[in-house]
Amino acid sequence: MNVAVLSPIPELGRTARYAQIVRLSKKSEWQIDRDLLQDRQFDFSRKFLPDGLSRVDMLSFLPRQDARLLSQIQGRTYAYIFGLVERFISAKMLDQGRAHALDDQHALEALVRFTNDEIKHQELFRRVEQAIGEQMTMGYRQMANPNDVARAVLAASTWAVLALTCHIELFVQSHYVESIVTGANLCPLFKDVFMYHWKDESQHVVLDELEWKDEHARLSPEQRDLAVDDLIALVAAVDGILQAQSAADADYFARIASRQYSDTEVANIHSVVLGAYRWQYIISGVRHPHFVRLLTSMTTPAQMQRIQTALAPIITA
Repeated sequence: MNVAVLSPIPELGRTARYAQIVRLSKKSEWQIDRDLLQDRQFDFSRKFLPDGLSRVDMLSFLPRQDARLLSQIQGRTYAYIFGLVERFISAKMLDQGRAHALDDQHALEALVRFTNDEIKHQELFRRVEQAIGEQMTMGYRQMANPNDVARAVLAASTWAVLALTCHIELFVQSHYVESIVTGANLCPLFKDVFMYHWKDESQHVVLDELEWKDEHARLSPEQRDLAVDDLIALVAAVDGILQAQSAADADYFARIASRQYSDTEVANIHSVVLGAYRWQYIISGVRHPHFVRLLTSMTTPAQMQRIQTALAPIITA
């Protein structure tokens, strides 16, 4: 499979780049039932997330069936978290599209299609999480409400929201290309869900970059400085969600696993799951080379130092 990521094309003008995204979006358009689900079932005899994302291989005391179970619980949360973030991304892109309504019609169409994709993704991930849940023991908990999260995120500056969105859609690509597509013996349907998701996000990230750079150009130095504070606060809020969800998932796993684990083992499970979630949703994005280049180009050295200082406890933990 060709998994090359769509890269920005410097020689194209702004309008041409939006038009290119529209053409590619139409060419690769897919539907949930027709192209992906097709009455298929998740294979619970296999892992869902690869070890490179779930980090279950760090828990050497887990028997094979429990390592598989923890991967599946994390896979369920992976779908849930993506459905959660798509809620604020779709709302934000609807606003960005509205700003182009009487201006560049290629940009308007590209952002409308972006919004439609994100609404489709929300439906997909709701259905995936529900289908996985129907095959799991009762007791799994979702620790954040998507609407509450969206309201909190959208209260931040546009610069910060676009930065967070770009970060998310870059790590979507790296997760799929570096871990999921190459993961041996993963559930085929789970892999396909994130292959189709990757197809859309590899286009969306180009739009994120265009919109983020435009917003950056509109702001004064003082406004940019406040936006950096907003981004730091958003990342801290994401980490709060991850701490709550990882604790809930580790507790759920300990209750339904094949054997009872000691207090020390349960504490280790908690630590590994939190580390996996921080890697999945924060660290793999902030370390993405393209995100680093973009963020560095739109911040001062002092602002980058503030961001790095805020990230340090998450990364070193």
